[in-house]
Amino acid sequence: MSFEDTEDMDSRSAERARAQATNPRVILTIAGSDSCAGAGIQADLKTIAACGGYGATAITAVTAQNTRGVHEVFELPPEFVTAQVRAVFDDLDVAAVKTGMLASADIARAVARELRRHRAGPVVVDPVMIAKGGHALLHDDAVECLRTEVLPLATLITPNRLEAEKLAGMPVRRIEDAEAAGRVILSSGCAAVLVKGGHLETQSAVDVLVTADGVEVFEANRITTPHTHGTGCTLSAAIATYLGRGADLSAAIRAAKLYVTEAIRNGLALGKGHGPTDHFFYLRGPDPMAWMDKLATAAGLPGAARGATQPRKTGGKQAGST
Repeated sequence: MSFEDTEDMDSRSAERARAQATNPRVILTIAGSDSCAGAGIQADLKTIAACGGYGATAITAVTAQNTRGVHEVFELPPEFVTAQVRAVFDDLDVAAVKTGMLASADIARAVARELRRHRAGPVVVDPVMIAKGGHALLHDDAVECLRTEVLPLATLITPNRLEAEKLAGMPVRRIEDAEAAGRVILSSGCAAVLVKGGHLETQSAVDVLVTADGVEVFEANRITTPHTHGTGCTLSAAIATYLGRGADLSAAIRAAKLYVTEAIRNGLALGKGHGPTDHFFYLRGPDPMAWMDKLATAAGLPGAARGATQPRKTGGKQAGST
């Protein structure tokens, strides 16, 4: 090899190092597609970008849906889901993963296998089971596969009340119920459980985090609006993004909750049903950078500038990891 070749290789290595230091962190979302773009992959990509990350995708299913509900679902072959995940991991430096709609036991099993293969982490699992309009998005036989194969890989799982009831096998109505259900779900092997409080019988919107170290409550004003399509997808994608940027778990949840609360407050009256949240609400305000700084501060990150992240964390599970 000539001196010129060596010099050229050194130059390319230095260029890659500079790019890694300034580029946004890559967040992979493995989920279903929503044709009206309020939830699923589309909501995830908007959220990841809004929270300072770069979104990559592996689509598990394609839905025909709008603000009034899900009309049709086409599940992609597990082999093709696997191919998408591998294509991303083989080329991009993935900082965090979020899973949403997994649809079937075969897809859930394939996703779990790839997460283990690539030693992915942090992993945020949104155990999507039922659409807002009542359409089932996870087969009954896939729930056990989710519990035994996917949850043990999770840094955090983010069930709503109905999903927590399904996974814990108990009614969830109050904060105390959410804590108890969280402890049951935690026994599946995940590092942490965040039971979302949008449907709890509380005056404010209370999310309950359960880890091996104890319980933490995140509270925000409850906003009365019909435009809440995709809020669960948005919250979990935001948490994954802040984790990927280097925030600790509590800070990532705090920043994500602040973000989703404002996205709901500025919800869009689109369609004839439940409209979506506004993922880029801050761009319509007088000082977008001030909001970006506010979110970064909540996450314990240095600022809104692109590439403003903490040192990269390695490994999968963090809180309560064994």
